Amino acid sequence: MPEDCAITTAPVPPLLHARNLRFAAGGETLIDINDLTLGASGPTMILGPNGAGKSLLLRLLHGLIQPTAGQIDTATSRQAMVFQRPVLLRRTVAANIHYALRAARQPRDRAAALLTQAGLNAKARQPARSLSGGEQQRLAIVRALATAPDVLFLDEPTSSLDPAATLAIEALISAADAAGTKVVMVTHDPAQARRLGAEVVFLHHGRVQEHTSADRFFDTPQSPAARAYLAGGLIL
Repeated sequence: MPEDCAITTAPVPPLLHARNLRFAAGGETLIDINDLTLGASGPTMILGPNGAGKSLLLRLLHGLIQPTAGQIDTATSRQAMVFQRPVLLRRTVAANIHYALRAARQPRDRAAALLTQAGLNAKARQPARSLSGGEQQRLAIVRALATAPDVLFLDEPTSSLDPAATLAIEALISAADAAGTKVVMVTHDPAQARRLGAEVVFLHHGRVQEHTSADRFFDTPQSPAARAYLAGGLIL
């Protein structure tokens, strides 16, 4: 091919881009982020001490609350969110998934695969709210995945679960990532962030102190706040 016919490709736009993002309440600025860009590939883990603004940032990115100032640009409207405490319909396990499929105009026959993915085939006809905490969270995640989101926001999905239930949730998260869903997840557990994350957004006092690859964050944190956090000595 002649040099003057070389193929060029346009840069891939970011999946989420927050600019001059501010959120204030009660006269206090809780989120103050000049620029935050999240690409489409690899799970993003949001870390920080209690009260740093992690869950608040997640809700802003998902559009559940409006910022006081600034804007969030997104390349997709196909988003879903799962909360720390699952919110399930007063229906059966299967009916929860069928509802999500119908609302998102997804094929009904996806339900069987989603039940299998969650390990809930044997409990498909049980009331969803009769499940254990770990089972409810698995159902909440696959119900969110039933809508075929490009971005899945997770707010501390394993915070109250035992190790076995946590590993089952982490397997679902890894499978979602492998299938091409962008995962943006708040966690209080640095070890979990290291297991799952491609990158880390570290918050302190509502500001991004570090946004880098997970390996770099855990091996060579750059900010004093991040170093103190990983050493277990950071208090907001």
